[in-house]
Amino acid sequence: MQQEHSWIDDSDAADADRQTASLAGVAITLLLLVIGLFLVRTLHAESAVEDCLMAGRLNCNVLVSAVF
Repeated sequence: MQQEHSWIDDSDAADADRQTASLAGVAITLLLLVIGLFLVRTLHAESAVEDCLMAGRLNCNVLVSAVF
């Protein structure tokens, strides 16, 4: 009797595998987005410090950290 309905179990397993793969893809995408935003923010802060130093100022860390 289980032989006749084995295709139902295979379909459910395939659906579960597809959902797991989709959730993993969403999780990886969100992780990459968070890492990208962190890098953009960090690089922008470093750029602001370098611009401040190029302008000849001496207290750039204080000035830039007050902005961010």
